Amino acid sequence: MRVKVQWIIDGLIEIDAESNEAAEAIADEKLRSFIAANPELTEVLGAVAIQGHAVIDAD
Repeated sequence: MRVKVQWIIDGLIEIDAESNEAAEAIADEKLRSFIAANPELTEVLGAVAIQGHAVIDAD
């Protein structure tokens, strides 16, 4: 039997940055680096998207 499994990874990180956009860029770079270093996320586990946005302005 072949069964499809949908999965989600959710997280929250605090980043020191000058703006929400800068924080998002830092998180984006870290996530993309992790994915590049772990190709099984896309090749085996079928990850097709990452997304994120700044939710708290620490000012």
